[in-house]
Amino acid sequence: MLTRVEWRVSLRLLGTVLKWLPVPLALPLAVALYDGTDVVPFVVPMVGAALVGLALEGLTESDDLQAREAFLMVSLTWLSVALVGAVPFVLAGEGVLARPVNALFESMSGITTTGATVILDFEVHSRAVMLWRAVLQWLGGIGILVLATAILSQLSVGGAQLMEAESPTGDAKRLSPRISKIAAILGRIYLALTVLQIAVLYGLHLAGLAPNMTLYDAVAHAFTTVSTAGFSPRAESIAAFSPAVQWATIPFMAVGATSFVLIYHAVGGDFARLRESDEFRFYLGILGFFTLGIAGVIALDGAPHTSLESIARHSLFQTVSIVTTTGYASTDFNLWSSGAKHLLFVCMFIGGMAGSTTCSIKTLRWLVVLKAFRRDLFTAAHPAVIRPVRLSGKAVSEETIRDIYAYTLVSLVFFITATIVVVVDASRARVTVTEFEAMSAAASTFFNVGPAFGIAGPFASYEPFPDSTKLFMTFLMWIGRIEIIPVLVLLTPGYWRS
Repeated sequence: MLTRVEWRVSLRLLGTVLKWLPVPLALPLAVALYDGTDVVPFVVPMVGAALVGLALEGLTESDDLQAREAFLMVSLTWLSVALVGAVPFVLAGEGVLARPVNALFESMSGITTTGATVILDFEVHSRAVMLWRAVLQWLGGIGILVLATAILSQLSVGGAQLMEAESPTGDAKRLSPRISKIAAILGRIYLALTVLQIAVLYGLHLAGLAPNMTLYDAVAHAFTTVSTAGFSPRAESIAAFSPAVQWATIPFMAVGATSFVLIYHAVGGDFARLRESDEFRFYLGILGFFTLGIAGVIALDGAPHTSLESIARHSLFQTVSIVTTTGYASTDFNLWSSGAKHLLFVCMFIGGMAGSTTCSIKTLRWLVVLKAFRRDLFTAAHPAVIRPVRLSGKAVSEETIRDIYAYTLVSLVFFITATIVVVVDASRARVTVTEFEAMSAAASTFFNVGPAFGIAGPFASYEPFPDSTKLFMTFLMWIGRIEIIPVLVLLTPGYWRS
């Protein structure tokens, strides 16, 4: 029996997303009205998104989202929101974002919570436009939470089915009601963390510990910290603020990359889940290991940081920022020694916990890979022994282990291929890019980290890359954020035939 893809269901749910886009667009619109700047860049996409959304909702009355339709809906949603999100940048006509290629790059970087930017001239952009960048990332953060916990765990994408055992809801037969319930649960936690960080950052200002941290800055940075995204309205990112702000930002980046399902249980008083989680302990261990490693290298180098406090602060901040794929910068780590930079480069491939706002491969997959490899070494010496891989005391199925191995391998192959494309295309356009700069830019965009090294460093921009490379990186951000499989599935003839 052949089954068709009910694409109308996918488009109907996409229409629901677009229909509600005017709500977040109202925030930068309000700032534009307050500042007396142009409101057209926000009114036009508000009207357009609402009309298109309502039209798509009218395609069918069914909202029964099954696995096949979910792949299509997930891929189209991230792409469509990025396209709509680019409209305010183009219509505002400010700086490099007035160019459509740059606007799409910036918008995709926003909704995928990547944090890579093409902006060179921060001062020419209005506060409303800069806030829209932050809002896009905040939307991307809650979007990926729902995607990972409610959808990818059901689609068995790269071992994401391990999230199923921890899900805060139990209705796994149909995706639509599950999405609504999980969005409500996780959305409340996400909003509470955002409000808490706003209060902390602005509280530091009121206490005299962060003189230049305005309420606007506090809101913009809270939106892009909990979402582990990294856009800042300041050219120098978090380095523009006092050490107190940098210390206060670290725990929010770390929490944003912690499984929100575990946070949900902890908020309910079930702290045993945190203590018993192998992944949570592994995640903290990774942060500690790389922080100590980078601090040791910096201390041995004796530059550019000399005091114990600055070494500790920048080592911890940049480790947490890159591992969690937030991408903030407390210092120009382009100036670090080769050893420190290469340790930071490795951090790009890790990511935070599954079921968080983070990107990259994620600690859950790395932990299973390490446990499975250790098991394979043991059974090679003891072939008669059957030894399952266990995670937090529960056996992991061999099918899930294979899915994780495959996803990790595909991710690394994509990274290698992307590096080659960046090098070749930059050479074609006569843009000087070293191999390490190309590797870091490919890893940073594909794993949604944000800043890279060299010409795309923390205080630099992706603008020098050719338009063709930026379009390719836009594709990398899109496919990397939704974990590769949903897009690749759409490219197989079997998906559409049967």
